[in-house]
Amino acid sequence: MATTEELVDGFAPVDLYQRREKIITRHVGGRFQKLRFYTGWPLLIGYFCTPWMMWDDRQAVLFDLPARQFHIFALNIWPQDLWMLGWLLMIAAFGLFTVTNIVGRLWCGYTCPQTVWTAVFMWIEQKTEGSRHQRIRLDQAPLSWDKFRKRTSKHVLWLGFAFLTGFTFVSYFTPIRPLVFDLATFDLAAISGWAIFWIAFFTLATYANAGWLREQVCTYMCPYARFQSAMIDRDTLIVSYKPTRGEPRGARKRGTDTIALKDLGDCVDCQLCVQVCPTGIDIREGLQYQCIGCAHCIDACDQIMDKMGSEKGLIGYTTLNALNGGAINWLRPRSIGYAAVCLVIVSSFAIALFNRAPMDIDILRDRGVLYAERSDGAIDNDYQLKVMNKSHHQATYNLKVLEPSWVTVRSQDELAVPAGAIVNVPLTLTSSPGATQAANTKVMLELCSPDSCVREETRFLAPSKTQRTS
Repeated sequence: MATTEELVDGFAPVDLYQRREKIITRHVGGRFQKLRFYTGWPLLIGYFCTPWMMWDDRQAVLFDLPARQFHIFALNIWPQDLWMLGWLLMIAAFGLFTVTNIVGRLWCGYTCPQTVWTAVFMWIEQKTEGSRHQRIRLDQAPLSWDKFRKRTSKHVLWLGFAFLTGFTFVSYFTPIRPLVFDLATFDLAAISGWAIFWIAFFTLATYANAGWLREQVCTYMCPYARFQSAMIDRDTLIVSYKPTRGEPRGARKRGTDTIALKDLGDCVDCQLCVQVCPTGIDIREGLQYQCIGCAHCIDACDQIMDKMGSEKGLIGYTTLNALNGGAINWLRPRSIGYAAVCLVIVSSFAIALFNRAPMDIDILRDRGVLYAERSDGAIDNDYQLKVMNKSHHQATYNLKVLEPSWVTVRSQDELAVPAGAIVNVPLTLTSSPGATQAANTKVMLELCSPDSCVREETRFLAPSKTQRTS
């Protein structure tokens, strides 16, 4: 009977519960790392600076859960507008599908928050503990004052950056200026218990994900690594090693006569592509789901090729068809389909957002009395009218009945509502004397501001013909 160590059909079994091997990466520069720098820093700056921006004497971006309002610059979102969240999720999904089908996992490698925050933590690690070789020696060294000092400095800086991340996240839900003042004065009694909990939670989550878990988040926790294979094809741009040029591998000195290397490829087997990989894979073994497309291996290999006097591009962005000698086909049915669906969804969302009324109404019937008959034969129906002003300015609205023509507004028909407020007012609709034809009639109301109008339907109740006759 075969043991777990033996090969099964030529493949060695994989232990899914094996102990994690710590990945100690080597720093590398290059054109793609500069590109990652210029895509990562705008994300960091935007994340940390947005809560400090003001708009009409309030925080520009604030998800005010107690008031059930989301403020995003000039846009004020109410619970009735949560359909917008569904649209945004669909746009994000199909946008990701489109990008992945064309250029692979560039989102993961360049702008994913996990990648950006991990890069910051790795930079802190390099500044406090040194280069890759110095960190390896530090891991193997016994505990000493120097090791304790370096490790403590690293973790203090990690926790500081993680706390800043958690605090900023909570400031999107709690006004940041009072929150900063309360924390600076240690007035914890003025801070919500939930705010303290979430600051602590996201501080620890950031510290664990970017400091300790790192590549495990991308490999095991993120579902994108698993279903990306359903979106890529042979024309998708991926990071790949060119075996026809690099094999067979072999070490050699710089400037070695090419005649002596007739049996060797361009790969010098320096292992730098493995040492710089944040997920610890060997790109020379082919496309792997752990690859996040960060291009560390491309920059490292290009530097070695340049030193050896060989052409760059042994590892680079290419497609499976291009590796087999074919051409890159950028326009193909799947990519066009993804892009078309994404364009339709974005266009529909833009139209719906542009036509969105800055107010809303809700009509609740008074259930205590169905109707009231007046001495002149007119019929009154009482309601509660709820008017929501979704704009950032006070507005005056006019209410009128569109149909039927014999029903009018008897109570106040002009309403002034403060910005971002809900006003409940009593509403009475009355019929012309003797004009009611049915016991239950549809009534269409219209609420108008100088800029737009909204309509709401309700029912007008009256005595039946039998009751009126008797």
